[in-house]
Amino acid sequence: MNKMIVANLLHRPIRSLISIVAVALEVILILLIVGLSMGMLNDARTRQEGIGADVIVTPPGSSFLSGITGAPVSIKVANILRKLPHVVAVAPIVTQLTTTGNVEVIYGIDLQTFPLTGPFEYLSGHPFQGPNDALVDDYFADTNHVTVGDHIQILNHSFRISGIVEHGKGARKYVPIATLQDLIGASGKASVFYVKLDNPENANLVVKEVKAVPGMETYTVRSMRDYLSMMTPANLPGFNKFITVVIGVAVTIGFIVIFQAMYAAVMERTREIGILKSLGASKLYIVNAILRETALLACVGIALGIAISFLARAVIRDRLPIVPMHITGDWIWRATLIALIGALAGALYPAFKAARKDPIDALAYE
Repeated sequence: MNKMIVANLLHRPIRSLISIVAVALEVILILLIVGLSMGMLNDARTRQEGIGADVIVTPPGSSFLSGITGAPVSIKVANILRKLPHVVAVAPIVTQLTTTGNVEVIYGIDLQTFPLTGPFEYLSGHPFQGPNDALVDDYFADTNHVTVGDHIQILNHSFRISGIVEHGKGARKYVPIATLQDLIGASGKASVFYVKLDNPENANLVVKEVKAVPGMETYTVRSMRDYLSMMTPANLPGFNKFITVVIGVAVTIGFIVIFQAMYAAVMERTREIGILKSLGASKLYIVNAILRETALLACVGIALGIAISFLARAVIRDRLPIVPMHITGDWIWRATLIALIGALAGALYPAFKAARKDPIDALAYE
């Protein structure tokens, strides 16, 4: 039977190739979209962790996603936090979400307090020398081919790149905190306060202390460990629904193409099926042959899709290091199972239609 199946596929190379490509596209769509989404989420988590904070304090009612809040509270909150026991340093940040060109978060920082892990590691250039200076990380500089001294537009304002720093410290672009406050009309305000403690084990104690400060009962205060644990697909608004839609579209594409290909193949092989049934082939044998043929096409398509996905990831990492992609073994297995089930489901009706053919009518078919 296996020799017959392979011979049938080779006899119709164009149709077989179209079916393989359809399954491959199904796998590629799932792995690339999920990989990009998971990569961006993991990258955001890593960059938040790289700031070096043990506790994060955000204004009342703010989103748990850093950068969405804006600058709604007084920067003087930092002075209140510095007086608490176990607090070593506080870094107030102004964040501003921008969608010009790319969706990104700009950080307004004070280099005296940020980052909490110590001074930036400058790969070239130097700290801010004036209010219109900016720092960018190495990923942004490589992707956009900019160097120290070049000018970039941030929030419709021209900044000179004074330094290029190592990536992984919250944002990819940094400007003086006072400059960003002026640009967004938030003088004397901050968006988030990163708190460094004498011992990370005291994080939960400090969270309670902050909540006990009069006037700060409604502030959102979390240990960095708890904050990072929330950065999962389940807590990201709309993430799981987005993935479900992507998978649904991918499965629909694979199902329709496989159904069409196998239905056409069954109609073209009516006489062949009649001969098999006249020689004693049972309905189960016919169904088994059609489904095996589909499974072989699906397996080749899945392997091709996985290979192209890893190739695409390598190209993206080389050309666009600022765009993270994370393909996991778990999602490879999910994509494989989804594509295989979709392909077999698309072949079920053609298979049963072939099995129900009357051998006499099939032999008389022209």
